[in-house]
Amino acid sequence: MKLINNQLLQERENFDIVIWITASKEMSIAKLQKAIASQIEVTFCGDECETRRAGMLFETLSRKSRFVVILDDIWEAVSLEKVGIPEPSTGIKLVLTTRSIDVCQKMGCRAIKVKPLVEEEAWNLFSEKVGRDILNVTGVEPIAKKIAKRCGGLPLGVITVASSMKGIDNLFEWRNALKELTEHKQSINGLEDEVLQQLQFSYDRLNDPKLQHCFLSCALYPRDRSIGERELVQLWIAEGLVEEMDSRQAEFDRGHTIMNKLLRNCLLEVFRGSDNKRLIKMHDLVRDMALHITSAKPRFLVKAGMGLREPPNVQEWSEDLEKVSLMRNRKLEVLYPSEMSPPKCPILTTLLLPGCGIKSIPKGFFNHMDGLKILKLSRNPIKSLPNSISNLKNLTALLLAYCDHLEYVPSLSKLRVLKELDLRGTKIKEVPHGMENLSSLKYLKLEDFLKNVNEIPSGLLSRLSCLQDLNVGRSLISGKEVSELKKLETFEGSFYDLDNLNMYLQAFHGREDLSQFIILVGKRKWGTEIYTSKRIELWDCDIYPNQIMLPRHIEELHVTNCAYYGPEEYPIFSRSKEVVGSSDMG
Repeated sequence: MKLINNQLLQERENFDIVIWITASKEMSIAKLQKAIASQIEVTFCGDECETRRAGMLFETLSRKSRFVVILDDIWEAVSLEKVGIPEPSTGIKLVLTTRSIDVCQKMGCRAIKVKPLVEEEAWNLFSEKVGRDILNVTGVEPIAKKIAKRCGGLPLGVITVASSMKGIDNLFEWRNALKELTEHKQSINGLEDEVLQQLQFSYDRLNDPKLQHCFLSCALYPRDRSIGERELVQLWIAEGLVEEMDSRQAEFDRGHTIMNKLLRNCLLEVFRGSDNKRLIKMHDLVRDMALHITSAKPRFLVKAGMGLREPPNVQEWSEDLEKVSLMRNRKLEVLYPSEMSPPKCPILTTLLLPGCGIKSIPKGFFNHMDGLKILKLSRNPIKSLPNSISNLKNLTALLLAYCDHLEYVPSLSKLRVLKELDLRGTKIKEVPHGMENLSSLKYLKLEDFLKNVNEIPSGLLSRLSCLQDLNVGRSLISGKEVSELKKLETFEGSFYDLDNLNMYLQAFHGREDLSQFIILVGKRKWGTEIYTSKRIELWDCDIYPNQIMLPRHIEELHVTNCAYYGPEEYPIFSRSKEVVGSSDMG
C-alpha cells in the first residue's frame, strides 16, 4: 500500500490529491475527520459537531474532481457519509486495507486478498535480514530454510525471526531455535495467531528478563502513538530496568543500548520527528503480542488512549497487577469510585495517568499500593493530592508536570528513596513539606514553579546532595548552593547577580563541565530562542572589567540591556572561548 501511495504521489496528472490515513483499532469518526482535515487544509474550531465537520470535509473534497483516499488498517466498517467523504465515482477512489473480509463487504469494496510470500520469496527475505555471512556457516543454511518455512510466508514473521538470529553463528543455537519454534504451541487469540507466535518467538529469544521487561513497557503507551526515545529510557531508569550507575548520562547510554537491541530485533520501529529526534513506535501486531503476554504474568492493565469516560471497574484492579496505564483518556475525570473501598494492588509498581482529565483522587486510593515506584499524573486538572501518597515509601518517581490546577502536595518526608520529582507548571505556592529529607533525589524539575515565590528557600538545595539534573527555571537561587552539588550534570536556573554566577563557576574549577546548562543572571524571562545546550544570559546587569567568568565550553552567550563601566580596552570576560552570542549593551 505504501508503494501504491508513493506511485500515486508521483503521478500527479491522474489525481489532484492523495490522502493517506492510518486508522487502527481505536479510530473514531472524529479522529478520521481530523486526520483528513489536516491533509486538505480544512481547519476545525473545535466546537463543531460530527455532522458539521462532515459537511466541511464533503464541501472541500467535492471541489476536487480527482482524488484518492487511502484508509490503512481499518478494523470496522465506517460510514463515508458520516466522515464526509464523497462516494467513489469516476475520478474519486477509495482504497483500504483490513484484516477482515467483513469490512470489505460492508463497505462495498472489491476485496483483493494479499497472499503470503511463496517459499522462495520468504527465503530471499529471510536471507537478506539474517545476512549471507551467517548462512555460509557449515550446517546453518538447511536449518535456516526450515525456520523460514515455519514463518508461513508472513513478512512480519520472517523479518522478526530472521532479525533475532542475526549474528548467531553457532550451529547448536540454530538447531535449538528450530526446536523452540516448532514446539511453540501456546495459542494467541485473534486472526493473527500464526504471526503473533512468530513475534513471541523473537521476544523469547531476547534471553534477558530486563530486555523483555523494557520491551513490554512500550505497550503501556497508546496504539499507533510515537514515543520519545528519551521519555522511554527515563521510564526504564525509574522502573529500575536500567541498573543504577555513577552518572545519569551513563544510565541514559545504557538505556539507548537496550533500545538499539530491541530495534535490531524488529520489536520496535524508529523514525525521525520534526525536530530530528528519534521517535519509537510499536507495530500494532507487536503490541498485541506484548499485551497478550502481560495479560498473565507480568500482569498489566492497559487502556491507554481509548477515549474512556468511565474508570476501569473495581474487578479490573486485581491484586496481581504490576503495571497500570490509563494515559491519554482526556475525559476520564474520575479515577476510581469514591464510594468504593480503595483498590488492593500490593505489587503494583507503575501507575501512568497523564492526560486523563482527572479532577480528584479518593483520599485512601493509595492505601494498599505499598510497592508503587512510579506515579505519573502529569497534565491533569487535579487541585490536590490525597495524603495517602505520603506513605508510599517505595516511590522513586513522582511526576506532576503541568498539573496547572494543583495547589497542594502532602508531606514528602517519608519518601526517602524518591529519585525523581517533577513539579513544573503547577500552582503550588511553597516547597512541599519534607522535601529537605529527599536525600536520594537525582532529578528535580521546578520550572514555572513557585510563581508567587521568587526564590528557593535557602539551604534546601545543598541538602539534596545526589542531584544530577536540576531545573529551577526563573526562581532565584544561590550560586554557592548550586556549587555544592558535586554530582550535578545538567542545570537550568537563575542567579541573583554576577557574583553568584562567578561563585558557582569558581567551584567548578578543575572539575568536569556540566553536559548541559542554561543560566539566567538578572530578573528577566528567558530571552531569544535557545539553539544550544550550553548557554548563559545576562539581563540588566552592571558589568565591570574582568568581572565575568565563563565556563570553558560555553556555546551561547546573550548580553542584553547591560551597562559596562570601564575603559573599552579592558576585557569584560576573564575567560572566554568562541561562542555564539548576541549583545545589546545599553
